[in-house]
Amino acid sequence: MKRTLCVLSGWVALAGLATSFAAEDGFKSLFNGKDLSGWQGNPGLWSVRDGAITGVTKADPKLTHNTFLVYSNPVPDDFELRLSYRIVAGNSGIQYRSKVFEQGKFGPIVGGYQADFEAGKTYSGILYEERGRGILAERGQKTVIKADPADANKHKVEVVGWVGKSDEIQAKIKNEDWNDYVIIAQGNHLQHFINGVPTVEVVDEQPAKAAKSGVLALQIHVGPPMTVQFKNIRIKALSAADSAAADLRQMQGDWMVAELVANGNKVSDSDLASLKLKMTGNEFAVDGPEGQQQGTLKLNDKTSPKSLDVTTSSGDEVPAIYEITADTFRVCYAPNGGSRPTGFKSPEGSGITSITFKRKQQ
Repeated sequence: MKRTLCVLSGWVALAGLATSFAAEDGFKSLFNGKDLSGWQGNPGLWSVRDGAITGVTKADPKLTHNTFLVYSNPVPDDFELRLSYRIVAGNSGIQYRSKVFEQGKFGPIVGGYQADFEAGKTYSGILYEERGRGILAERGQKTVIKADPADANKHKVEVVGWVGKSDEIQAKIKNEDWNDYVIIAQGNHLQHFINGVPTVEVVDEQPAKAAKSGVLALQIHVGPPMTVQFKNIRIKALSAADSAAADLRQMQGDWMVAELVANGNKVSDSDLASLKLKMTGNEFAVDGPEGQQQGTLKLNDKTSPKSLDVTTSSGDEVPAIYEITADTFRVCYAPNGGSRPTGFKSPEGSGITSITFKRKQQ
């Protein structure tokens, strides 16, 4: 078991990953700070004030539908979006991978993924699908969206973990002042951050509903008079080369071992219960009967299956393969000096170990 624990520790490290955002290299500005060039919406509601896109509503006329300022140029399908916002009263949000449904009385009507924020203390940071499936993740949640087995057009939201506590996230948001919002959308993996703090993480696994592309838009919500402002809006395309970094982000947090098969022999559930793993940045700790183990890894997402190379704290070099979703990741590795496995199997006599992790529920 000691050998298993030592190798187990290696490929759960997150080499080179930091939770802070990357440098500004590669970002493109979407707003010139002077006028609404490149944006389309109701000019009676949207303007530029003090170098910021500004949306203002009054008691009269009273809005009868949510309306939006739509970015009229194409945006990347996979991206990191950064901006600053300020809101006084009311509710707003940032639409992404969305579509314009129609032109309403008060301007464009848009539906799709929304990074929500408000002047209140409940919804800022959540993932909401406007004119769609509603709340896909409440603040602090990690969720997986799946099709209802009884009806593929209906969905189920599964909470698989947490990025933080809602009240602690809210405490980092400045009231009626400027806050920084970051949205990362890569494949079906969606993340929101406010002031550098993660607010939600979602994997949308409902094929009939998950959007992979669409428009970017800013919202004015029906309700009492409000003012919302946006500035420093910039976006960076994420390529396939960035998927390894996304996988590393998925591996952050606390994990338990759900199944371990070594050399064709399944380890008992009672032995697995003692294995606890925590990953933070590029460091990890695995606690088990033999003590704590450590190590480092390097991911390669360009192979099929995806591969990783492990260096354990004792100096072992271990070739492995992996796959990951929001709440599960599997790893299969060869003994020291062995060949990299080609599939997630552990035949008897092969020396190969296959392990399935489940994210620890909080």
